[in-house]
Amino acid sequence: MKIDAHQHFWDYDANPGDFTWMGPAEEPIRRNFLPADLEPLLDATGYDGTVAVQARELKAETDFLLGLAAANPRIKGVVGWLDLCAPDVERDLDGYRGTPLLKGFRMLVHDHPDVGFAASDAHVRGVGLLERYGFTYDLLLKPPHLKAAIALVDRLPNQKFVVDHIAKPAIDGHFTAEWRDGIEAIARRPNVWCKLSGLVTLPGAMPARRADFHPYLDLVLEAFGAGRCMIGSDWPVATCGADYAGTMAIVEGWSERLAAPERAAVLGGNCAAFYGLS
Repeated sequence: MKIDAHQHFWDYDANPGDFTWMGPAEEPIRRNFLPADLEPLLDATGYDGTVAVQARELKAETDFLLGLAAANPRIKGVVGWLDLCAPDVERDLDGYRGTPLLKGFRMLVHDHPDVGFAASDAHVRGVGLLERYGFTYDLLLKPPHLKAAIALVDRLPNQKFVVDHIAKPAIDGHFTAEWRDGIEAIARRPNVWCKLSGLVTLPGAMPARRADFHPYLDLVLEAFGAGRCMIGSDWPVATCGADYAGTMAIVEGWSERLAAPERAAVLGGNCAAFYGLS
């Protein structure tokens, strides 16, 4: 089974004010992107399904995605949003108990002005509740946030985490020590996985050739191993850099160097295992 571990949907026409993260570079995606738009792209590239990830910081976003997933069998799971720092977040988590398509949650860690937000007491408390419900947590980071993310992980060694978009390094041919050392350190925590996703919109990626991504993917593979890496598109955000097939082809082509079972794991098996997809 081939699974895109990271993509988004939105009804932009109905909720244009909700997408405050869209700047001038995101002008091409200020429109609706819904399952009917993605399905032919999955068919063309041979992907069986996806994990739909939140794009709005609203509880209503979780319910919106769950509604889409209930009506579209290609959506294998949902990563929703809750304010995990809220004192009463446990009430909302209780409300989602027994929701099989809801696999986890994500907060926009890298958008907080405090680079130490991931390790803040309120955030640690909220993320620390997820394990009892069986929910995963997506870590949306840039290199300066890796240190605090490691501190969060160390306080919650039994919680399942996945780093989105390889923690967003610049694709400029030079690894910063902050990114390289941070990735290698967080990968030493066995409860952390990594998404090979969002590559075409990383800083410096627009003029890059496919081979330019390979050193970054090689480092992540060396750190996490083939058993904890998973392909993801970040569609439709990725369309600001490449079409769906071109986005997926970066990891698809790079992964040809792997043994067949390892490649199958990266292209779907690991995602299914991490999120508990049926």
